[in-house]
Amino acid sequence: MIMKRTIFLLSFFFAILVAQAQQPTTMITTLSNGAAIRTDVNEVEKITFADTTYNLNNNGYRILESDELCWPEDRLLPLFLPPLNPVKALDISVSSFTDAERVMFCALQGLVNRNRPRLLLYNHNEEPRATWPNAHALSTSAVSTSTAYNLIKTYKNEINGLVLYSTEKSNHYANLAVTIAGLDRLLPVTAEIQSKLAARHIDLPVLVDLTSLTMTNTRDIYNYLYENYWSRCNHRLIISERPNIPYVHDIGVAAGSACLWLDPRVEEESKLLDKFLKDLTPGRDFVLGWFPEERSGVGATTKYGLSTVPADFFENATVYTAVNKPVKIPPVPKRPKLEKKVYAAVYISDGDNIQYCQHAMAKIFNQGGRGQMPMNWTISPSLVDIAPMMLNYYYRKATDNDCFVSGPSGMGYAMPYDAHNSCYYVPASSNKIVPYTQLTQRYIEKAGLRVITIWDDISTVQRKRYADNCPYLYGLTINDWERQEGRLTMKVQSGWLPIAVQYPCYASGTNVITSFFNRDITNFNGSKPMFVCGQVTVWDVGPDKLVALKTELDALSPGNVNIVRADHWFSYYNEASHLPFNLSMLEDTEVTSSAVAAGSAVENATNGSPSDGYQWVSGTTDGTGWVQLDFKEPFKISRYVVRHAEAGGLAPQLNNRDFTVETSLDGETWTEVGTYTGNLSPVTEASITPVEAQYFRVSVTKSGIDGRVRIGDIEVYGKR
Repeated sequence: MIMKRTIFLLSFFFAILVAQAQQPTTMITTLSNGAAIRTDVNEVEKITFADTTYNLNNNGYRILESDELCWPEDRLLPLFLPPLNPVKALDISVSSFTDAERVMFCALQGLVNRNRPRLLLYNHNEEPRATWPNAHALSTSAVSTSTAYNLIKTYKNEINGLVLYSTEKSNHYANLAVTIAGLDRLLPVTAEIQSKLAARHIDLPVLVDLTSLTMTNTRDIYNYLYENYWSRCNHRLIISERPNIPYVHDIGVAAGSACLWLDPRVEEESKLLDKFLKDLTPGRDFVLGWFPEERSGVGATTKYGLSTVPADFFENATVYTAVNKPVKIPPVPKRPKLEKKVYAAVYISDGDNIQYCQHAMAKIFNQGGRGQMPMNWTISPSLVDIAPMMLNYYYRKATDNDCFVSGPSGMGYAMPYDAHNSCYYVPASSNKIVPYTQLTQRYIEKAGLRVITIWDDISTVQRKRYADNCPYLYGLTINDWERQEGRLTMKVQSGWLPIAVQYPCYASGTNVITSFFNRDITNFNGSKPMFVCGQVTVWDVGPDKLVALKTELDALSPGNVNIVRADHWFSYYNEASHLPFNLSMLEDTEVTSSAVAAGSAVENATNGSPSDGYQWVSGTTDGTGWVQLDFKEPFKISRYVVRHAEAGGLAPQLNNRDFTVETSLDGETWTEVGTYTGNLSPVTEASITPVEAQYFRVSVTKSGIDGRVRIGDIEVYGKR
């Protein structure tokens, strides 16, 4: 755990970088999993190497308590050491294991993996077993179900004892036991499991006995947890999970989180849940799991400016979060010229749920039809920290017709307005949405997601919060459930951010999409572009069925309907509406540069991806280089973004230090619109007084530490 003025290094490699005299002195602690934590050296009183004085496990790693985790403020989950390869893999889905045994093994996984991930559990049978270990470059060593209890012998020195519970009076005692297990390094067991341990000569003392408790009411059990253990739990993550469904219990145990299952529809349970949620910090903390009912549960977290990451059947979070690799954002194909056509975009639900991303989506993404037409896949930006290689798996397999967008409603599921129940969970004028949108900005940019699907709607004030705090966006969508009086209408916020209406949303067939779209297309006369968008439920319409939409829409207005990616759709809309759009995306934009290194094409500077391997890199090491954009005609330029090496996952020392930004009408006479000296930021972003220009140039006079200029990506926003 990184304290305010003391840094503990636990079996981690480290390096210290002292910046140049004119820059703030900074200590960068580089962990063995590749993560870097930056701290001003003036804030550090001492560095403690703890492994020589604390208990070590059989692998030589310090046995960590739940309050000793390395948990940076800007990460959703703690940092773990890289998984030991191979990891032991146990199938707990088989019928021979009871629910209580599954809970125990999931808790064991959390205790073991806290020190270093070594245990992987199979508890779901949807995608092929090798899918995610392979995606994370992990090999597995199978543990026979008949000898599964031997795992407890293997890791006995990392377990202090047992917490004994019974579900006779209530299943919720399992969640109470799991919470205590994470705090005190205990195994949660029933009397039946305790007997099985004794029969195998596994002698662990009962340190906490819950069987004498007589509470039967759900609220009373979790109030007991609140009064006796909540002060010791971390207040950054709450696990909301059915007590007999042990999936994300591993990360809860590893992190020392409270595990709950409260129903906000029940008044006394809702009040208790509020007491827990009030102690979490908006813009940093979240709830992982699910609720007894969707809208009341998500609404409960939303009213506190928090998000829910649906994950009720997500498994092995402690393993996959530990493979801490940068997300490799796929390049964005160039956009053809705007025409007087109908532009259609179709979104596929339900990517906010990371268990869907892990299980169902892994199958659906391999269906026939994908790649044959533009499709917009919702996915969760929370995977940046929870399982970044899961994002990379889909990004690596994607075609130019696969566009990824954020599921509801940004970084985790929030519901500012509930159309089904006609209520704002966050009051329309509340600032609770501010930290949530700030958190969303960080994660959509890390994940490369330019569009957010909002569930269900947002007020004028809330739209402004997204516009103010999420400059990475191209657009938002809202849902028209046809429960309002009249149809929702397209809006533009702050002169640049379009909010499109999914009409229809959650459609169960391509015929539904076609029918709704035709309500507009029937009025198309070719005098100006038209824009339609809608959403299908993935459970009814996968890519194999969605491809039929091409033929169906063409029949409505032959030769006039273009199905496009969501990022292109919003770009077309802004151009047609005389709003600023990213000129770097235009296929006519010509990019030139100073000499480049072999294999580093100049087009990389504007390909929409800042990731390592997609960056432009200079061919010289003298610290200088330039990139120039020619838009082929003048535009009124009002904003630019330059992403440097660190934005693509490289070391911050490689960011460009000194550079200028210039515009020109003729490519000969240049006007300076930005000058930067001693830059340390991964992203340079500026809004400027609108200037008419056809050319845009970034000239670097001092690169990062190795003398090579790196441009991750350049975006220039303008309008005709």
